[in-house]
Amino acid sequence: MPVKFTKMHGAGNDFVMIDTISQRIKLRPRDIRSIADRRRGVGCDQVLLVEPPGQPEADFRYRIFNADGSEAGQCGNGARCFARFVRHRRLTHLQKMVVETGNSLMTLTLRDNHQVEVDMGPPVFAPRDIPLRRDQEAQEYDLLAAGEQLRVGALSMGNPHAVLRVNSVNDGSLERLGEAIRGHDDFPDGTNAGFMEVVDRQNVRLRVFERGVGETEACGSGACAAVVYGQRMGWLDEQVTVELTGGKLTIQWQGANSSVFMTGPTAISFEGTIRL
Repeated sequence: MPVKFTKMHGAGNDFVMIDTISQRIKLRPRDIRSIADRRRGVGCDQVLLVEPPGQPEADFRYRIFNADGSEAGQCGNGARCFARFVRHRRLTHLQKMVVETGNSLMTLTLRDNHQVEVDMGPPVFAPRDIPLRRDQEAQEYDLLAAGEQLRVGALSMGNPHAVLRVNSVNDGSLERLGEAIRGHDDFPDGTNAGFMEVVDRQNVRLRVFERGVGETEACGSGACAAVVYGQRMGWLDEQVTVELTGGKLTIQWQGANSSVFMTGPTAISFEGTIRL
């Protein structure tokens, strides 16, 4: 089965974009794993499928699959790439569009220089909705991981995140801790593990280990989660630049029940066809 695709990335977080509107295909988890394989396939952190909307207020629907074939609920970098992709493929003429994900509606706005702004919606803090095995909501939680007692912020940005403040994102122990946190039993669906170094009130550095993927060069929802956590702890201002391995994102949050807005770059790497 030949499948046409476009390879893209948002600040180094890379995706294989597949239009299932103009080509009628159905991909199985093993097909996703084959496409994402960096040695035998195209290679990517996640595969994104463009589909017709299921809700009348949406312009498109998109589904997100991790490299291991599991489905994710949200992806900020992928959302930005999605907006540019549907314009690039002439599936829409809209500069501002509403897209349906697995668990929400998102508004995407194309800006100059291939930048895209994403309304990520408000963060979710209730433990049962993250989900996190805790009875009471708190700004931080104790977590025993890899033999260490940690204090983490936990919230959902459409997918679960655990964020830990560190002195340096270059700490050699972060890979070990990231693996232990993202598969921790206290997160029944797993979690994305973020490690945030606060430079000043308007700048942070961040590394994220994503569930179903591992460490990525950038994680948009992870950047949002880190800034929200930092604001709740009183460390950060309303607008923050997040520096990740693959580039920089701008995150804005006015607190309370307001939406988190993320703005960042998109890039098209190449296009092709893969036979599954």
